[in-house]
Amino acid sequence: MSIEKTVSRPVSNWAKGDGPESDIVISSRIRLARNISGYAFPHTMSNQAADEILNAVRLAVDNDEVRQEFGPLEFVRLEELSPVERQILLEKHLISPQLLEDIKNRAVILSEDESLSIMINEEDHLRIQLFLPGLQLEEAWQKANRVDDLLEKTLDYAFCEQRGYLTACPTNVGTGLRASVMLHLPALVIAGQINNIITAISQLGLAVRGYYGEGTKAVGHLFQISNQITLGQAEEEIIRNLLTVARQIINQERSARAALYKNNKSQLEDKIFRSLGILSYSRMITTEEALTMLSDVRLGIALGILDNLTQRDINELMMLIRPAFLQKMAAREMTAQERDTERARIIRLRMEKLKK
Repeated sequence: MSIEKTVSRPVSNWAKGDGPESDIVISSRIRLARNISGYAFPHTMSNQAADEILNAVRLAVDNDEVRQEFGPLEFVRLEELSPVERQILLEKHLISPQLLEDIKNRAVILSEDESLSIMINEEDHLRIQLFLPGLQLEEAWQKANRVDDLLEKTLDYAFCEQRGYLTACPTNVGTGLRASVMLHLPALVIAGQINNIITAISQLGLAVRGYYGEGTKAVGHLFQISNQITLGQAEEEIIRNLLTVARQIINQERSARAALYKNNKSQLEDKIFRSLGILSYSRMITTEEALTMLSDVRLGIALGILDNLTQRDINELMMLIRPAFLQKMAAREMTAQERDTERARIIRLRMEKLKK
């Protein structure tokens, strides 16, 4: 594997549309926050300490046991990547916006299939992320926990018997676990039910965030739902609670889809085919508009209204049209207008090919 292959491939394997409940659940993610004992948190430590953390983590993953279970892992310093390449990693969810705030002495470790991503020197020394397609939170937790155990054989984690894993932000103290699912909820948005659901979810101690997590909005009717409590609950309990809520939301989305199709079939079909028409013939289109139209088309596929396209086709297009990836394919920087034009061209060509 090479970083060039990663930044040249538009979509990670876990985001291609497979897995349980994949008509609604795009992916499941487990993130573990860990720090190494004896070092200050990243926002206060010296450059020398940050470099020592990078080397320690690099050595921890460079062993036969890790490679046997997770394949070859690549260590990449952010300083060695171009701005466009770093942005592609963000667009693919392999790194966070926070990791890009200061790229000095920061790195990411990636597995070949991109299901495992370990951010180094973000808010905490390590952010271990494990992604799986569809609704597979328990399976993702088992894999992430295994990575964590293997690293802990070499790394001395900052841990307190009373408080659990110590983290830079108090909201992560305890398990250091963030479990999340990314859901496609167009019917609940169209039916005007999404705000009530978000309010109810928040009252259960869960957070609803946008496509790129905290502080971002839900474009393309995509929502991330995750736990907020990390202290006082076991990892299995956190995941079990999130799974229960996720399944309830899945059922509500399916009910909303069925009701829309039964009671407003003509209007729904008109909305879906209008979006398909815009995607097929527009000459300029923004990222947000394209994602909204692709969301409508994805709903049409799930309801059987469109039978010549697949969820995988749409998932790939959703990544292919991101600003950084467009510039990577063009091998040059582009203005917003140039990206809108190129985005429309790529979508037209892909739609023409898929509909044959």
